[in-house]
Amino acid sequence: MYRPTEDHEMFRAAIREIAEEKIAPAAAAVDENAEFPAAAYAALKQGDFHAPHIPEEYDGVGADALATVIIIEEVARACASSSLIPAVNKLATFPLLLAGSDELKQAYLPKVARGEGLISYALSEPDAGSDVAGMKARAVADGDDWVLNGTKAWISNAGEAEWYTVFAATDPAAKSRGISCFVVHKSDEGVSFGAKEKKLGIKGSPTRQVILDSVRIPGDRLVGEVNQGFVVAMKTLDHTRITIAAQAVGIAQGALDFALGYVQERKQFGRPVADNQGVQFMLADMGMKLEAARQLTYAAACRSERNDADLTYFGAAAKCFASDVAMEITTDAVQLLGGYGYTRDYPVERMMRDAKITQIYEGTNQIQRIVMGRQLLQGLPRNR
Repeated sequence: MYRPTEDHEMFRAAIREIAEEKIAPAAAAVDENAEFPAAAYAALKQGDFHAPHIPEEYDGVGADALATVIIIEEVARACASSSLIPAVNKLATFPLLLAGSDELKQAYLPKVARGEGLISYALSEPDAGSDVAGMKARAVADGDDWVLNGTKAWISNAGEAEWYTVFAATDPAAKSRGISCFVVHKSDEGVSFGAKEKKLGIKGSPTRQVILDSVRIPGDRLVGEVNQGFVVAMKTLDHTRITIAAQAVGIAQGALDFALGYVQERKQFGRPVADNQGVQFMLADMGMKLEAARQLTYAAACRSERNDADLTYFGAAAKCFASDVAMEITTDAVQLLGGYGYTRDYPVERMMRDAKITQIYEGTNQIQRIVMGRQLLQGLPRNR
């Protein structure tokens, strides 16, 4: 049902070669210096892997949801920060794909597909993370234009991106039913950015506030209908939470790969550490849980492609399970390396730090469990 095809495996082979040769060598420096992985972006653009989900009619590759997941997984295996390039491009363009007019799609999707700039997703705020309906950003109609004011927070690739899908309240009293979505340009007058957040992990992907100070934009930059932004945001996340699951799987795979090599080479008491049964049990659990996470993620990706009725459940389940597994596997990888695992001389401590965010962004895992519980009470997922 969700077994990758030969075409999917060709995608994997191609992106793995790029990741291993052009992305992985710089991963430690990207983390250490907290610098945007420009070389990785260039390599991804050269291979058409920076926004593979964009349909061919908009100059994109037209990769399906499973192929996109595989690409993000393989990049994250080498460098989690770099995997946010295709992941955030999908996140931020999906509202346009779901609800944008043909003119709006033609205005932005080909530019992103051609690598003319990144696009970011601006939903969260300093006081409105999980509680999206509590956002304070406002958009007020002024003739044919809209004027936006407010501060969006925790915005991935902010400052690097040229365009932003911004959510703001157009009818504050209506709460979730009074939110709309807009496209804002980095160059629009009144747009500025806060300082880069000093983060635990994914340091190469800049996270900053996007500050909107009387930003005037034309009316044709409204995405979908007025006051339908919350629906667009939630439907987007149903699809894109799966890319975070893919990122988590990739990080975990990178950690397991390194740990497997290390325990076979490292000797204690005159024999490889891998000869110890306790170590083998740890490796078995790591491999078992990783494959379970991968299969759930691939199953969710196929539901995303078909837009199945139980996508909300599977998207939440994949993101929640895969990120919990990634945190566990990367922690165990550090343990398997002993004291060396705790140093920056080896990549597993970076992977452990990177894994943590996958349990938090695009909806904390506590929120995912609420989503799943409600879906189960509604009779989803359905047996197939």
